Amino acid sequence: MRSKYYLLSLIFLVGLGLTWLVIASHAANRKGLIKTSKVVIHAPKLKEKAILTYAPNVPPPMTRRHPALVEIHMISTRKVMKVKGEKEYEYWTFNDHVPGPFIRVRVGDTLEVHHNGSDNMGMPHNIDLHAVTGPGGGAPVLTVVKGESRVAWFKMTTPGLYVYHCAAPPVMDHIANGMYGLILVEPANGLPKVDKEYYVMQSEIYAKEANSAAVAPTEHEKQMQAAKSGDKDNFWGEEVATGKESNRLVFSHQDGLDEHPMFVVFNGRVGSLMNEGVLKAKVGDRVRIFFGNAGPNLISSFHVIGTIFNKVYREGDLIDPPAHGIQTTLVPAGGATVVEFHLQVPGTYTLVDHAIFRVEKGATGFIKAEGKPNYDIYSSDQDPVLCPGCLIHP
Repeated sequence: MRSKYYLLSLIFLVGLGLTWLVIASHAANRKGLIKTSKVVIHAPKLKEKAILTYAPNVPPPMTRRHPALVEIHMISTRKVMKVKGEKEYEYWTFNDHVPGPFIRVRVGDTLEVHHNGSDNMGMPHNIDLHAVTGPGGGAPVLTVVKGESRVAWFKMTTPGLYVYHCAAPPVMDHIANGMYGLILVEPANGLPKVDKEYYVMQSEIYAKEANSAAVAPTEHEKQMQAAKSGDKDNFWGEEVATGKESNRLVFSHQDGLDEHPMFVVFNGRVGSLMNEGVLKAKVGDRVRIFFGNAGPNLISSFHVIGTIFNKVYREGDLIDPPAHGIQTTLVPAGGATVVEFHLQVPGTYTLVDHAIFRVEKGATGFIKAEGKPNYDIYSSDQDPVLCPGCLIHP
């Protein structure tokens, strides 16, 4: 009798254990499991591909209120593009754009980042995302050379606006040549609604004319120099032109060390926010600018002439309440901010770095508001004095 009782008890306990295994399995499936050759990752079961946009455009605001596994594809390349007028420059890029794509996700999301190397010089590249918690912001597990591909997963733990950039040595060269962008991690309840959102990044370009470029050291000389100094950052040195392109500017590492940029620009080139690139809005619009400063050296004194920032989320902080009534906000190299303003009068407003000599190096752009005059706020009985071609008041 007793043996029968023990047998029934054993069957009950085994059945109970199997039930709990099934429940745990279902719970894991709801959360989602990613199994790799080395680890098992708990991630949201909901999966989606990130909508990536390029400056000055921003992906639409998040509408879901639950975390997701967000798939992102990044390619490291080189691309020759216009930097000012007819002058060309060989940029190092993410996805053939400078700045790289704007990434918009939600706190609690897990990023699945696919990084492919396509640099025809064989140079290594990676991605250091300031939104990532862990060594190198993800750079060590995302380092690739041409033909390689890597994937890594990162949970977004903290809301904010963050810079990402290549961190392969020498880090400063990769940033100076264009490998940077912004990632927005929205709070759980999203951001307040506005009428327009734009993506703007400031950066410096350290370049010189091709005919003044240094003579290229041989590959052996570069390796010997690096071996002697023990400093891998010496490996690449100065960029050197071939002499075939009279309009081609080349990178100068020395000018970067001296902090003497040829250009200080918004969105990768001089005039990106002028002419056909002017940002557009209407009178009455509330405008939000996601502004980043890639550096690699200078602090930006970001200001929009003719407006007062109603809200400033200083240093990209989306946890604390924003500041109000700000005229100019400081943005450090490798930092970001979110500013909002209300356009109440028609006309052209000017984006500048208020370290104002930088305007002549390219740090200027325009946002044009169309609509009816608002004489209670802005009026005169005399016509305005126009300044055709002026960099500040066109």
